[in-house]
Amino acid sequence: MKKINVAAMSMVALVAGCGHKSKADDTVAPPNLTAAASPTSPAAPSATPVAADFSIDNVPISNAPLGKFPYFGLPAGYMARNTQQLHDFGHFLFWTGKNLQNVEGQVYMAEIVNHDENKFSSYELTKNMEALFQQAGAVKVAQSKIPKEQMDAIPEATKGELLTGFGDPWNDPVETWVIRRPHDAIWIHYSTNTSQAGMTVVQTKPFVATAALLPVDQLKSDLDKTGKAVIHVNFATDQTQILPTSSPQINAVVALLKADPSLKLAINGYTDDTGSDAHNLTLSDGRAKAVQTALTTAGVKGDRLQAKGYGRTNPVSSNTDEEGKAANRRVELIKL
Repeated sequence: MKKINVAAMSMVALVAGCGHKSKADDTVAPPNLTAAASPTSPAAPSATPVAADFSIDNVPISNAPLGKFPYFGLPAGYMARNTQQLHDFGHFLFWTGKNLQNVEGQVYMAEIVNHDENKFSSYELTKNMEALFQQAGAVKVAQSKIPKEQMDAIPEATKGELLTGFGDPWNDPVETWVIRRPHDAIWIHYSTNTSQAGMTVVQTKPFVATAALLPVDQLKSDLDKTGKAVIHVNFATDQTQILPTSSPQINAVVALLKADPSLKLAINGYTDDTGSDAHNLTLSDGRAKAVQTALTTAGVKGDRLQAKGYGRTNPVSSNTDEEGKAANRRVELIKL
């Protein structure tokens, strides 16, 4: 689940998915930069860790002015590789000092390097980034290594999905910062070593389902007219798990198949263009097979179904905005 200097420190900007890996080590510019805080503004008091049993209620509300997501730029000489990812909705696992907390919302992930690899300074970069976090009203809630057993417990697919913004948590300590605002929160993961850093920013927001429910009669009509019906199944972010909100749509397909015992279907899975081709192909295939499994579990005979993923191929809309991406993340039922 493709070299330009990053802005000066007085600017801010630095990370759905669906989600995802890089294809090259070239560098690209981060999103548009906007001022986060006046360079003459006094820095906030030094952030201090809150209790390991983390509760966001322990973080004071900040009204510090911010610019445009993802808010934080880089000091001169540093840049984000083209592995950076920006998702309108996704998730990340943040270390709270005791547990990994899954946070959903708008996501930015980046691998940070220096234009000259011999000049990368973890100390310089960290001093700059921590100053920015504090100016934005962030509180440091954790700074330590994530225990190996907790890293090992993360599913492999999820590790791959989040790797760009993780840095190297298997060997390096991580910092977690939180900006609590009146109506949302901004979480920051930062980790660095002698050659690079990883940073993730998540601005929380609720999930809004985009899958459309097609009733049985509409499914049948589409299949009779065109031999194809498109269903939009809600899956967990960058995973093959079908969410409970899609149960009515699965039930409608089950009813369609039970009403016509002679009907056989190919289940074709597709993704948007976020992430590598290989990742999207694997993800779409797993999702198509998840739908197949849901149907057979409901009593449909397996020999009436076949499932295959086609990744980002055959888009039905542009991938330039979330609406278009949502349309391309689909499952097609093909009459055999």
